Amino acid sequence: MIAILDWGIGGMGFFKLLRARHPEAPVIYFSDTGAQPYGKLPTSALLRRVHQVAATLRELGAHRLVIACNAASTVLPRLGVPGTSGVLSTAVGTIEVAGIIDHAVRLVRRTDPRGVQSVGVIGGRRTIRSGIYQRALGGGRRIVIQRIAQPLSARVEAGELASPRLERELAEILRPLAKVDALVLACTHYAALAARFTAHLPHARLIDPAPALADWVAARWLRPTAPTPVPTVASRPRVANLFLTTGDPRAMRTAAFRAFNVRIGRIVAVPFAS
Repeated sequence: MIAILDWGIGGMGFFKLLRARHPEAPVIYFSDTGAQPYGKLPTSALLRRVHQVAATLRELGAHRLVIACNAASTVLPRLGVPGTSGVLSTAVGTIEVAGIIDHAVRLVRRTDPRGVQSVGVIGGRRTIRSGIYQRALGGGRRIVIQRIAQPLSARVEAGELASPRLERELAEILRPLAKVDALVLACTHYAALAARFTAHLPHARLIDPAPALADWVAARWLRPTAPTPVPTVASRPRVANLFLTTGDPRAMRTAAFRAFNVRIGRIVAVPFAS
């Protein structure tokens, strides 16, 4: 079983992509909004939190875990996961872990440097200040310009996808990136605002790593399936996905639908333990 971890509903975009590729695969989704935002946690606290949640998910039967959160992915090297994936040991067993940052980096590196000479990176405070994108993408002929876009994930969590306040914040955040050739969405929440980014930066190529991560997971963690006719809704097998949150289940359900058009049934509230 595969688990997905995000501080909030940003990972729902990845979940939707994965379900489209493998609707038969059961998934556990863990939203940790009861905890302090991952981008604001000290490194030591975030390390403990990711390890703690991984152990919980392993105990629930997950053997593989996708960290669909850039802030949490910044600490994976300190947990022994320096690249695309690695194995994390917990008190209840090992779990294979994959982060999202490596996929964003690979996408940028695959672009033609003659066409993408400047790259903008927008993300939360921890992601940008970690320097992980700057180190991976800087140097040579490519210019990397980073911007902290902290308010945007909160807007998506609140279902605020179009408002004068959001437009003002976008204009301020993106103003120094007006001439970039590509824009890396270094937060999975931002995919819900793709149309707004394009409106502000019409000439920039948007780089969203979630589809690449979904392709990687489908190819390496899920058994390939032969092409078959798409079943009707009536005949499609029902898959028991498990949705967990340390926050408010009702808010999670509403946010997932507004941001990613994902309908969630029952959500289990789990106690937050620091």
